[in-house]
Amino acid sequence: MEKGNFTDGEKYSGVFEQRRCSDSLTRGMEGHLKYLIAFNSFLSVVAFLGNTLVLVALRKETSLHPPSKLLLRCLAATDLCVGLITEPLNVNYWVSLLKEDWNTCLYAYKACFITSYILSSVSLLTITAISVDRLLALLLGLRYKLIVTLKRTYATVITFWFVSTAAATLYLLNHLITFLYGYIFIPSCIFISICSYTKIFFTLRHHRTRAQENVSDGIPGRARNLARHRRAVISALWVQLALVACYIPYGVVGVFLSNSKLTPSKFFFLEVTISSVYLNSSLNPFLYFWKISEVRNAVKTTLDKFLLIYAVNKSTFSVTERRKDI
Repeated sequence: MEKGNFTDGEKYSGVFEQRRCSDSLTRGMEGHLKYLIAFNSFLSVVAFLGNTLVLVALRKETSLHPPSKLLLRCLAATDLCVGLITEPLNVNYWVSLLKEDWNTCLYAYKACFITSYILSSVSLLTITAISVDRLLALLLGLRYKLIVTLKRTYATVITFWFVSTAAATLYLLNHLITFLYGYIFIPSCIFISICSYTKIFFTLRHHRTRAQENVSDGIPGRARNLARHRRAVISALWVQLALVACYIPYGVVGVFLSNSKLTPSKFFFLEVTISSVYLNSSLNPFLYFWKISEVRNAVKTTLDKFLLIYAVNKSTFSVTERRKDI
């Protein structure tokens, strides 16, 4: 029996890869896997630093509606945890494969799977909540701030983390429960997001037509509000599309490999698609900076403060050194 292997009949369902710890998976792929380790180590640093900067910048940002800011901070927090926890665990899993350390391999894989599942679930739920939040902001108008409160948003975010953690940890008892949760919540989130953005753009088109009539009558305020809301919706849509684009390769490859034997080349290709999932956590801070003006301004202000503090400290240190020389 292969070291660390599980029974041949035990396979992941759907998009999930087979859980294996065996030297047969890396045979002939050692060099490729080392490059993958280096690339993911780089992604881990970028995700950690980028999302830390976003969270620090958003801390004192006041122009965003608090519930919307909380959802954005939740998304940035999950991406930060990917860079700080999940990617190092996955790198540790690959290193243990190369070193043939099967005990470490098994525990690193389990920990990586559970944390990845939790964070991916929370990210997808949060992205879906952002699409619903943008729809409610459009439909409710002045009632939006009365209905979508910070307290209710906190309760929603806590529920996301609780449900995702419960579904992932149940894997240790019965992996079928975890897979069933994935089969239900992934299509549900995608369906809700599609419906939300479809409704948003149809509503915006209807309101834009009416707003143009108001502008011709000398009432430009409605048109400006719609333009501002449209920019916010497009920014949220960019973040959602980036997540889908990074997750699709893993989902497609997982489906094709779910019923086939995992060879070294297939294993490496599957791990590359996992890296594309992690890439999303490194891309998001750049998307926030590019597409969300409030985040861009907050990040610029934060960086200016850091640079000012650094310049002052450097100047103080130089003066102190010169006095010592005197």
